[in-house]
Amino acid sequence: MTTYTPESDMVNVMLNRQTWVLVADGEKALFLRNKHDMNNVQLGIVHQLHHANPATREQGTDKPGRSTSGPGLGRSAVEETDWHEISKKRFAKEIADALYGHAHNGDFERLIIVAPPLMLGEMRQEFHKEVSDKIVSEIPKTLTNHSTNDIQAIVEES
Repeated sequence: MTTYTPESDMVNVMLNRQTWVLVADGEKALFLRNKHDMNNVQLGIVHQLHHANPATREQGTDKPGRSTSGPGLGRSAVEETDWHEISKKRFAKEIADALYGHAHNGDFERLIIVAPPLMLGEMRQEFHKEVSDKIVSEIPKTLTNHSTNDIQAIVEES
């Protein structure tokens, strides 16, 4: 028999079958849900997205541009486009769109987001209100290459 504590109640409420855990970075997104009841939490993958995002040097081959500031000899370099960052922003939108579809279908009631801080910020900008209203926790960590057991332990600690 387990003893009731407010902390254990919080984890059970958060990790019931109607709470999803999104674990994402710039290349991978895992949509997780408890496969069992609240007394026997075991996260399983509901849906996943993959996004190939090679380094900028592999995506763009142009030399940095040059600009002039008017008449005269002065020219300056223009910063090269960071295709890797642009790709991450596109993936954040893809994740947000997938979450919106699941939220609109009523697939989850609560959502826990686990992502590196920059990706978390990108996704926040893209979330529809229907998704934002369901977020109960955000964990700024990179966990996409961890096992579901490790992810579960970290979520339960937070």
